[in-house]
Amino acid sequence: MEGADVSILVTIQKIYYPLLCTLGIPANLFTFYIICFRKCGMSDTAVIYLSSLAIVDTFYLVWVILIDLTLTFWLLQPFWHSHPWCGILGFLQYGSLNSSSWIVVVFTIERYLALRSTSPAPPEARVTKLTCVAIVLLSHLVSVPLGWINVVVPTEFIVDGENVTLPRCRYRSETYSTVIVWITTFLSGGIPIVLVMVFNYLIGFNLCRASNLFTKEDRRVIHGRSTRGMLKRTLLLLGTISVAFVVLSLPRFVTYCILRTKYNTDNFNRNDYSIPINVAGDLANMLQNLNSTTNFLLYCMVSKRFRMEIIKALTCKEKTQEMGSILTRTTMKVFTVAVHATPSSSAMLTDIQQSHQIKDS
Repeated sequence: MEGADVSILVTIQKIYYPLLCTLGIPANLFTFYIICFRKCGMSDTAVIYLSSLAIVDTFYLVWVILIDLTLTFWLLQPFWHSHPWCGILGFLQYGSLNSSSWIVVVFTIERYLALRSTSPAPPEARVTKLTCVAIVLLSHLVSVPLGWINVVVPTEFIVDGENVTLPRCRYRSETYSTVIVWITTFLSGGIPIVLVMVFNYLIGFNLCRASNLFTKEDRRVIHGRSTRGMLKRTLLLLGTISVAFVVLSLPRFVTYCILRTKYNTDNFNRNDYSIPINVAGDLANMLQNLNSTTNFLLYCMVSKRFRMEIIKALTCKEKTQEMGSILTRTTMKVFTVAVHATPSSSAMLTDIQQSHQIKDS
């Protein structure tokens, strides 16, 4: 790339990452509040999975985008270019990335199992909470070895025309680092991508098969005329989720494997944008990091009641009416029917009593 193109790419990232933090962190926290403390019409398991996803994505934005990338583009010497922060930051970054990816995977599998299950009872909220906690703990546990793939080494720079030597957090050019990077990249990217695609396909397939069991007249009687439209919207949502996850995650999966294997050497300059893989790697990172700020749109904004709660929260209006009021109205209707039926029952009893009196007389 030419010098002007390099400066443009660097300038874009200087603006892009702070903007991503400014919008993404509040959006994820606001999503957590809406899901947990407002009535969005979601099941208990969905609330737990989506709120957990919002929290781990927030941590990913803090560790990766705010502390790592934003400081890299705006400061000459960020604090994490020193021991022990060099290793700790890598552990935290991969722990949050693994947690986010596998919560999406487990939530997708849970939806598929719920669709296939013949039991009317949903999973207990306690089990779902323990599942999310286990995902986060295991994700950080498998990220522990990543604390040793980096090392702080003195590096020479030219600052204001003078040569200066500053400590830099660099990858170790050893077999250990290469193996760990390959394993971790597949655990956080390759395997989750495949599983999400497979189970979303199975969900769509089962929805189509279930729809074909009924005739057009049956569907109108059971669900009304909008059944086919609802099915199409569901399949479109599942396709959007799968495509978005793959499109935003796959480029980083490929470029990261290339960078940390073929180009994982001491003399490789990651900031040299005349090398195409460096440009591709930065663009892939931008897409991957965008995924952590748009998850709440893909998984939550499709809910009409969620949108209503956002509007009410922003305009300080009351919460959506409790489902209990619906039950109350239903009970009142039943009670009203019973009241209207009482005179007929009383008349029947009166006629029976009168007939008995006539027979006795």
